[in-house]
Amino acid sequence: MSNAPPPAPYAPGPYPAVPKPGPPAATPYKEGPGLLVRFVWWLFVGWWLSAWVIALAWISLVTIIGIPFGIWLINRLPTALTLRPRNRAWMLGTDAYGRVVVMSAGRAQPRWWIRGIWFLLVGWWASGVWMILAWLISLTVIGLPVALLMFNRTPFIASLYRY
Repeated sequence: MSNAPPPAPYAPGPYPAVPKPGPPAATPYKEGPGLLVRFVWWLFVGWWLSAWVIALAWISLVTIIGIPFGIWLINRLPTALTLRPRNRAWMLGTDAYGRVVVMSAGRAQPRWWIRGIWFLLVGWWASGVWMILAWLISLTVIGLPVALLMFNRTPFIASLYRY
């Protein structure tokens, strides 16, 4: 009897080195209706629906219990205005073992208490003014791209939330 270890379940031999993690690549993800459908939506529905969404979002922000619903509505304002899909970014990379890893990409946020103080002192009223200005600008075809940019920045105005 020999004291040799039992055979390994895999074939012995040289193994390739474990690949090192590569740099992550951000991949934006968009889907939604075409430009013509979005324009027709804005012309017949979006301009008045977005006014109601703005009013409801701001009223929700003023109440403590409605803040999550108000922020949810703010995040969907561009969709209500022009059926614009929300952008998502995915990080695609490899881990230490060479496996492909997919993560939802997010930005670093200010601390929660800083965001809370900002909302109580500035965000609740500044977001209302900001959304009304954006809505007025959105009533013109020429101002629509600027209004969409403003609506996309509303979460930052309200609570310093960064996308």
